[in-house]
Order: sequence, then structure tokens, then C-alpha cells
Amino acid sequence: MTIGFVRAGGPVTEAQPLEQSTVWKGAARVSVLDEIIDGVRADLAERQARVSLDELKERAAKAPAAKDGVAALRGDGVKVICEVKRSSPSKGALAAIADPAALAADYEAGGAAVISVLTEQRRFGGSLADLEAVRARVDIPVLRKDFIVTSYQLWEARAYGADLVLLIVAALEQPALESLVERAESIGLTPIVEVHDEDEVERAVDAGAKIIGVNARNLKTLDVDRGTFERLAPEIPSGVVKIAESGVRGPHDLIAYANAGADAVLVGESLVTGKDPKAAVSDLVAAGEHPALRHGRG
Repeated sequence: MTIGFVRAGGPVTEAQPLEQSTVWKGAARVSVLDEIIDGVRADLAERQARVSLDELKERAAKAPAAKDGVAALRGDGVKVICEVKRSSPSKGALAAIADPAALAADYEAGGAAVISVLTEQRRFGGSLADLEAVRARVDIPVLRKDFIVTSYQLWEARAYGADLVLLIVAALEQPALESLVERAESIGLTPIVEVHDEDEVERAVDAGAKIIGVNARNLKTLDVDRGTFERLAPEIPSGVVKIAESGVRGPHDLIAYANAGADAVLVGESLVTGKDPKAAVSDLVAAGEHPALRHGRG
């Protein structure tokens, strides 16, 4: 396959990086996360005006049964979740991915356990069309990675072929988080509940999360601290799948996360900006299958 890469600061202007961690709206200081969610809600309203919830439910009912996301991430060694990611708030444009399905197929051929597809439009350059294309191409589970704030988005995820969805604790009040976890599971989706600090771990556990992703990137400041996973992993109950998100540049980072207790890692930027995504995934998978790591971790 062929991927055209566009570095941050290049000609793609619709997803430029945010230069500061906050923006100002009137007299209020608004975090990057708040700004993203404002955009998500605006785009969501447009989609809801075009496609009714009943239409989504009908489409979801015709979709193949969802694959078991928990099972895909359990077992020996450390599993690798590979991401289809065109841009990010911190870096702007990363890669002009003309064929997300072909990239996902390379990830699968390299040994990925799950494919993550960004569907947020404004800062990540993703779409539900990307999700649908990837689902049609690969046989492994697919994660819809977005800023989920309503059950409508869960039905979208299922209708377009997702098996897993990301729920970000920092973006949700506790009643909404608990409701979305329950609703996701009720329609066959596996929620990955993302946390950034100790309080959010407690909230994720209280919500009944079976998979918790620890994001080393602070969504309010965009800073990356790889020590976040090591600090939070002991707070996550045994039996809950632990994912290390952000900060994986190569096998050495995977091994470091594994030694801190990770069952899986999520990798995006280093894959889409590299020359050979399939080979890079293969290297990560090989590291995750190293004999020293080959024991049940979930």
C-alpha cells in the first residue's frame, strides 16, 4: 500500500496543532478537551439532524455480531492496538492516509490485536466512513476512538462496524459515564474507559470498566508523561485489562509499559509517521511476545 505523509505545519490546514493548552472564550479559560468536545457536540447535532436514532438502530441490527474486545486483549504477552490517525491536536497533520482500510490491513498483517480508528473530524481528521472502510477490510476487532458524550454515538459505532468504543472519564460526569458503559455493553460494544489520574481510575472502576486505558497524554495540557501508567497501574484491580496509551515509539517503550503491568499498548503517531507501518507493528508484536512477557496478564 501507499501512504502519503504530511508533517505538522505542511499544506494540510484543517487540523493544525493547538499552540497552547488553553483557549479563551469571553472571560472563561477553556481547556483543549473542552474545545474539542464543543466541536464534537456541534458535529453530532448535524449528524442527528440527518440520521435518526431509529435509522442507526436498524443499521446496527443488520451488522454482524460484535467481536469480543476483552478476549482480544487478554492472554499471554502484551497485545498491540494500532491506530488509523491522520492528525492530532498536539501535532496537527501527521499523515495523509488516502486508504485507511489498506493501512489497517497492514496493521492486521503485522499482528495487531485491535485496530483503533479515529472518527473525530476537526482535530483528528477522522470520520465514520473511515470506520466503515476499516471494518469491511479486517477480521480483528475495531475500536471507534472519539469523544463519546451520548448514546447516539454508541449506536453510530455499532452501525458502522465498531466492536469497541472509547469512553473518556475526563469528558463525562459520573452518571453519564456509568450509563454509557452500561448502554455500550447492552448493544454488544466493549468500552475502553480512559483515565489520566487516580480519581479517574476510581471513577472507571465504579462504572464497572472491564478495560481501562491509561493515557500518558494529558488531554487538558497535551503534555505526555510516560510515568503516568506506572503510577496508576497499581490502582487498577487485577482482572481489569490495562492499556498503556500514548508515548509508544518502539519496542523499548512497549517493554517498559509491560514491566509496569500493561496488558496492551495503543500506538498511533509512530506508526503513521514511519516508513513501514507493517514492519513497525511486527517489531512491536514480537516484543510483546517475548518469552519474558509470555504469561497471562489480564
